[in-house]
Amino acid sequence: MTSNPTQRYARVLSIAGSDSGGGAGIQADLKTFAALGCYGMTAIAALTAQNTRGVSGIHAVPPAFLKAQIQAVVEDIGVDAVKLGMLHGPEVVEVVAWAIDHYRLQNVVLDPVMVATSGDRLIAADTVAVLVRELFPRATVVTPNLDEAALLIGHAIDGIEALDAAADALLALGARGVLLKGGHLPGDTVADVLLTRDGAQHRRHRYGAQRIATRNAHGTGCTLSSAIAAHLALGHALPEAVALAHAYVLDALRAGVDVRTGSGHGPLNHGFAPVPMRRLPLPPGV
Repeated sequence: MTSNPTQRYARVLSIAGSDSGGGAGIQADLKTFAALGCYGMTAIAALTAQNTRGVSGIHAVPPAFLKAQIQAVVEDIGVDAVKLGMLHGPEVVEVVAWAIDHYRLQNVVLDPVMVATSGDRLIAADTVAVLVRELFPRATVVTPNLDEAALLIGHAIDGIEALDAAADALLALGARGVLLKGGHLPGDTVADVLLTRDGAQHRRHRYGAQRIATRNAHGTGCTLSSAIAAHLALGHALPEAVALAHAYVLDALRAGVDVRTGSGHGPLNHGFAPVPMRRLPLPPGV
């Protein structure tokens, strides 16, 4: 008997670096996609030798092979959303920009990974300008933390009252949407700001939560951006996708507080409450 499938999975592609310690990067993205019921795929842009104490080495993947990975996935399986993480060099950024245009990729979440939780620099200096020029206008939303935002706008963000102005400055760099994450600010609460363009108007959404005291926060930014991409793939609008992703990350942090993994910054508990793989209808004629 021949089956006649009428459904498909929600498909999310991560183009990012691999974390050999499993807490961030490609590994965190795949865990997040699976936990939220999405079908995860990867195009690995760089390999890192990494654990909970830090990054001891980075090995870039040749741009032509990154392109081959993207082509293999998109031309066969297809993509509903894309998460972009660590893109180590200008040529890699240019391959990703080509892929977004060539395949008309939608729901692109750019996490401009520049500094690891340990403080290690993860991106070449000459890549920053290329990243802004080529990917900010192509991304649905850019999700920098305060250290990354300071690098991008050229000055520190020294308080919660400075978040709005910093988000405005990031949007002025060409982004269509910016989620500025305020988690590195001191205090008992964490405040994030989502700023998006709506024609000539800008729309601002605010997200707040009580800070969770934990040593296990490695990969929080990767997890948040991949959760946003997953929820976009499932059909949620951006503000709702961000809210749902925030809730997932907070629960994953809470679920991992009392676990020790390694001797440094441990990972979140990505698999605290996985859901079955979500199914979407196949388009007519497929």
